[in-house]
Order: sequence, then structure tokens, then C-alpha cells
Amino acid sequence: MHHVQELDLNLDRLRDEESNIPDELRAARAEQERLNNELEDTEITLEGVDKRVRQQELDLAGTREQIARAEEEQEKNAFDARAQSQYGSRIQMLSERADEMEEDLVPLRERQRELNERAADLRTQHRALRPNLNTLEEQDDARVQDLRAQGEADRQERARLAGELDTRTVREYDMIRRAKKGLGVVEIKAGRCSGCNVMLPVNVQQKAALGKLPPVKCPSCGRFLIRLDLA
Repeated sequence: MHHVQELDLNLDRLRDEESNIPDELRAARAEQERLNNELEDTEITLEGVDKRVRQQELDLAGTREQIARAEEEQEKNAFDARAQSQYGSRIQMLSERADEMEEDLVPLRERQRELNERAADLRTQHRALRPNLNTLEEQDDARVQDLRAQGEADRQERARLAGELDTRTVREYDMIRRAKKGLGVVEIKAGRCSGCNVMLPVNVQQKAALGKLPPVKCPSCGRFLIRLDLA
């Protein structure tokens, strides 16, 4: 069981290393996410500004059509000073409204231009980041595959040893290991359980020293006990 645990601990170490993403890759992924989020926010804002610009331009075009119709009607129907004045007032009112709309469009178009430039810049940054990120991802994939290859011999050896042990003992060991932070088997050192440091009764120490199955458990923490300092 002790050898099984040594293999398990090494496999745990390899899995931990596998999940330990290199700082450079982590930073590149974070930068990609930042660019994606900022581009998404910029495009959403731009979509709203585009909509306002289109609506303002439609309203302005409609107002200009009204001015053109009013001028046409003035030309055809205003035969006296009163009619001329009425048409003139309407045309003046519409013209002032059109001027206001054009003034309102100026900052909107400027904002639209800024957002388009910002979105283009973010896309450029994203494209520039991609080759380096792809290289880092490939390097990390190779690193992970190497770690898994390193563990393959241990996995096979572990399976062989576990196959030679009692199934119930192995299952219980696995349960203890999950519950006790990876340690299902601990040594007796100076009469104490090295897992929880409790002083063990002499009869428990003597029984554990025999090394027979099923293994003796610590009466305090429930881990399997072994005695390696038999000399």
C-alpha cells in the first residue's frame, strides 16, 4: 500500500503541474479576454450610436422633404402677401428644425467615428496577439502531453500493484485518501501517527509492524498505518 501511495502522490504532483498554467500563457489569455470584452462593449455602444445617427438622418431627410414641398407649394399657391408670409413662416420653422438636427448630428457622427476607430484598433490588437497566443497554447499542450506521458508508467505500475491487493482494501484506501488530503497511508514515527501526531497504543504499533492485510488503522484519524523503521 505504501508503494501505491507513493505512485499516487507522484501522479497528484503531475496533475497539479498540469493545471499550473504558465504565467506568460495566463497573461496572454487574460489579454485576449480583455480585448474581447472591450471590443464587445465598444460594438454594442457603436450599434446604439449608429441607430441614433440613422434615425436622426431619416428625420433630417424628412424635414428637408417637408421644406422642399412647402417651397413648391409656396411657388404654386402663394398669390398674396398673407399666403407668402404663412408659407415663409412654415419654411423658416422647418429650416430651423433642420439646422438643429444637423447640429445634433455633429457630436453623434464624431462619437460614431471614435467608436469605429476604437473597434478597428481593438481588432488589430486581437489579430496581433493571436500568433503569440497560438504558440503559447501549442507549447502548453506539449507540456501537458509530456506530463501525462511521464505519469503513464506510474499509472500502469499502480494498476498492477492495486490488482494484487484486496479490492476492498484498495477501495477503502482510496476513500481515506480523498478524505484526508491525499494521504491514506502514514508511517508510525516515534510511536506516533505521522498523519495526526497522536500517540499510538503499543499493541497498535506492534500489529502495524507485522505489515499484514488488511492494514491497521490509526484509532484517531483512520488512516492506514505502516512501520518502516523496523531496524
